[in-house]
Amino acid sequence: MDRIDRKILQILQEDCTVPVAEIGRRVGLSTTPCWRRIQKLEEDGVIVGRVAVLDPRQVNAKVTAFVAITTNTHSDEWLKRFAEVVAQMPEVVEFYRMAGQVDYLLRVVVPDIEAYDAFYKRLIAKIDIADVSTSFAMEQIKYTTALPLQYVVVEKPVPEKSAG
Repeated sequence: MDRIDRKILQILQEDCTVPVAEIGRRVGLSTTPCWRRIQKLEEDGVIVGRVAVLDPRQVNAKVTAFVAITTNTHSDEWLKRFAEVVAQMPEVVEFYRMAGQVDYLLRVVVPDIEAYDAFYKRLIAKIDIADVSTSFAMEQIKYTTALPLQYVVVEKPVPEKSAG
């Protein structure tokens, strides 16, 4: 990956609907080489998808809950079952296995507290959990889907050999 790839990624993270010709113009490439780079970034798994980011208020998902879960069971079978249960719950938009006092952390979005309570009851009915602690977000101060790109290891361009 080089500096041009990093610039392409930055543009796509900001708005993946920017036409390839415009991306190429911004990074100093014509359309075809720019499109080839984007395809290569997809093939290499750097770009894993392109999505529309929705306004939670407009789709009635106004309440964000962070659900900290601890368990007394740490087997592969339990985790597999837990992951299957969580996969069936569309309210869970992020799911992490943690280090520290909390074993798992879920980010859950719902319309209101009543919907969260229904989610909670479905969750604990399907899997044995030692403790669940929920914190509700009062205000979203920063949100981005863009990853920081300053940590990308950039390859130095190889000088082209002159024909001669």
